[in-house]
Amino acid sequence: MILNNGLSLLLVVIVSSFIGALVSMSIMALYHKKRRAPTNTLAHLLTHQLIVEGFFNTSQADKVLEQLQTWQMSLIPYLINQKLINSCDIAIVASQISSIPVVDIESIELNPELIKLFDQEFLEQHQVLPLFMRGECLFVAISDPTNSQLIDDIKAHTNKSIEIILAENDKLIAAIKLAITPVKEFEEEVDEEEFEISDAPIVKFVNSMLHRAIKEGASALHFEPYEKFYRVRFRIDGILREIAKPPVQLARKIAARIKVMSRLYVPECHIPQDGCFKLKLSKSKAIDFRVSTCPTVWGEKVVLQTIDNSIINLNIDRLGFEEEQKRLYLEALNNSSGMVLVTGPTGSGKTVTLYTGLKILNQENVNISTIEDPVEKYFPGINQVQVDNRVGVDFAKALKAFLRQSPDIILIGEIRDYETVGIAFKAAGSRHLVLSALHTNDALQTVTHMTDMGISPFAIAQNIKLIISQRLVRCLCEHCKIERNIPEHSLLIEGFKKEDIPELKLYGAKPNGCEKCDRSGYIGRTGIFQVMPISDQMKQLIMKGRKAITLAEQARCEGIPDLRELGLKKVKDGLTSLEELNRVVSKC
Repeated sequence: MILNNGLSLLLVVIVSSFIGALVSMSIMALYHKKRRAPTNTLAHLLTHQLIVEGFFNTSQADKVLEQLQTWQMSLIPYLINQKLINSCDIAIVASQISSIPVVDIESIELNPELIKLFDQEFLEQHQVLPLFMRGECLFVAISDPTNSQLIDDIKAHTNKSIEIILAENDKLIAAIKLAITPVKEFEEEVDEEEFEISDAPIVKFVNSMLHRAIKEGASALHFEPYEKFYRVRFRIDGILREIAKPPVQLARKIAARIKVMSRLYVPECHIPQDGCFKLKLSKSKAIDFRVSTCPTVWGEKVVLQTIDNSIINLNIDRLGFEEEQKRLYLEALNNSSGMVLVTGPTGSGKTVTLYTGLKILNQENVNISTIEDPVEKYFPGINQVQVDNRVGVDFAKALKAFLRQSPDIILIGEIRDYETVGIAFKAAGSRHLVLSALHTNDALQTVTHMTDMGISPFAIAQNIKLIISQRLVRCLCEHCKIERNIPEHSLLIEGFKKEDIPELKLYGAKPNGCEKCDRSGYIGRTGIFQVMPISDQMKQLIMKGRKAITLAEQARCEGIPDLRELGLKKVKDGLTSLEELNRVVSKC
C-alpha cells in the first residue's frame, strides 16, 4: 500500500513537471509567433522568467504580446509603462537572465566630458547614459538589455568599445535628465528664464540658491557637508549666514550638480578643483560664479564666489577714501612709471580698489595689460590675461610677454613669488606704471615684505610710489541704528583720545535690525584705508634698511595714521559701530 502510494506520488510529480514544461513551451511558442519586438533570445528568456516568477500569468502574457506587436515597442519599456512590473524588479530579473550587473545610478557621479560623446536627442530617445571609461572601454548604463540594436547603435555613435551596465529604468531617466540639463542651460550663457525651468529637485535647489544669493547681494556661497547635517551659508557684507539645511543625503548630488555646471570632472572627489560658470540675467547684466571644491572628512565642500562684471559701480567716491587719500591715489595713478601697491587680507576689497584705478586709467591713448587669477571684471580696451597653470600661463610668464608688447600700464592681480616680484620691479623701473596687490597687514609691513622677497632697499625706495592698506567694515543701517553710551575708561582702552570723548556720539546696530537692513542692523560696506606715499624722508630710511618701527614713526610725523585710528574716525562719524571695527581691525 505504501509502495503504491509512493508510485502514485512520483507519477503525479512527473506528470506535473511535464505539463509545466508543455505550458512553458506553449507560451514560448506563442511568444515567438505573435511578437515582432523584441525578437532576440534574451527577450524570450526574460518573458519566460517573469511568468515563472509570477509577475504575470499566461493570459496577461498573451495581451502583452499582442500590444507589443501593435505598438512595435521593446518589452521592458512596455512593462514599466503599463505598470505590470516596477523598475527595480525588472532590473533584477534582467540581470539574472543576462548576467549583466545592476548599478545604483544615483550613487554614480557623472562625467560631463563623456556626456558630450552623445547627442542629447540620442540619450533621451534611447535611454542610455555613459558612466565612466576603463582603458579604451566605455561603460554605458541602459535599462533594456533585450534591445540588441541599441548596443550596436551606441557603438556606432561613439566609435568605442562598449560595456553594458543595467540601471533601474526610472532612475536612469531621472539621471539622463539631470545630465543633459546643464548642457542645455550652461553651454554658453544662461538666461534667467531658462535657468528656472527644471523639474529635478537638485537642479531646482541649486538654482534657487544662486538666485537668492544674487538677490541678497552675497559675495560667496558655501555648500558644506558634515557627518549628520548639510548646510548652505552665504557671505553677505563679509559675514557668513546660514541659509538652508538640505538633507545630508543630498550632499554628493548637490556637489555633482555644481561640478557639472562648472565643467569640472565629476567623479573626482579627492582632490581640489576650480571652475566657473556664467549666469546671464539680461542683455547687459551677467554674474560669473567662480567655483572651488575641496575634499573634507565628510565630503566635498563647494564654494562659489560671485563676480559681478559690471564696471558701472567702480566709482572712487564710493570706496570710502578721505579727500586727502583720494587725492594721493589719483596723483599716484598719474605717474608714468613706478609701482602702486594695495595690501590687505583676502576679502578686504583690494581688487575693487585696483579696478577703480584701471577704470580711471583706461583711455584710448594708453596700452594696458593685466594678468589676473581670476579675471573678475572685463574692461573693453584693456588686454586681460587669465592665469592658467595647466598650460603654463602664470604671472611671471605673462609679465615677460607684456614687456615685449610695449605696455604703458600693467596690473598684476597678486604678487606671490620671487620671480614675479623681480619682473614687476624691473617693469616699474623701465617706464611702466605697475599696479598690484599683496597680502600684508599694513603699508609699513609691505616694505619689510618686499625686502624679505629679495628686492633691494634701493629698488623699493626708487620704484614704489604709493602703498594702500585697507579693510572693509559694515555700515550701520541709517534707518535703525541706535545711540550707544560707553564708559570713558572703555573708550580710552579702545583708542579714543581723552580730549575727544566729551563730544563723542557713538552708534551701534539695533538688535534684530529692521526690514530695510534684513534684520542685521547693517547695510553695505565701506573701506578703511591707510594711504602712504613714499616721501623723500621715507626713501632715505628705506635705503638705509630701517625696520618697520622706524618707518612707522616717520609715517606718524608725516601725518599718516594707522588703520586703527582711521577706523575710529569711521566710528566717530557714525558710519560703523565699535563692535564692527573690533571685528575687522584689532586694538594693538
